[in-house]
Amino acid sequence: MSIRTYKSISPKLADHCYVDASSVIVGDVECAEHVSIWPLVAARGDVNYIKIGARTNIQDGTVLHVSRTSEANPNGFPLIIGADVTVGHKCMLHGCTLGDRILVGMGAIIMDGVIVEDDVFIGAGTLVPPNKTLKSGYLYKGNPAQQARPLKDSEVAFLKQSALNYIKLKDEYIEETR
Repeated sequence: MSIRTYKSISPKLADHCYVDASSVIVGDVECAEHVSIWPLVAARGDVNYIKIGARTNIQDGTVLHVSRTSEANPNGFPLIIGADVTVGHKCMLHGCTLGDRILVGMGAIIMDGVIVEDDVFIGAGTLVPPNKTLKSGYLYKGNPAQQARPLKDSEVAFLKQSALNYIKLKDEYIEETR
């Protein structure tokens, strides 16, 4: 795995994290317990920080990045991902904030300043434009993202189960490398 320091700041990985050897994690990136980072993920905390919550999984080919500070935006946009989040394959998360228990479908793009509340499904291929807020308890899909319908109870339950499934899988991968 490529975990690299940038400007004297090194990524911080809590206990029981898994980072695939083909992924690149650079700079100010913090991963809580049981986070899994799968093949070919790039997480670049160079001009701002990235924080990933407990039991979250970032799947293959996803890009995680941030926006720098500026006169117009003094804090820039860090990337903050909550707990029990499943980020599907080949997503782009850029300077946004995701709450807890979210599923980001494959190929989704979530842009600067977006806030995604807890318990949300984002459909595959969805584009969430800058500064939009996705309210809790809904499926969003489309380009640009639109609220499609309320989540069913079974879908809300699946959000937590998806995270638990990936904890089991990452533990199997860790065991294989011992």
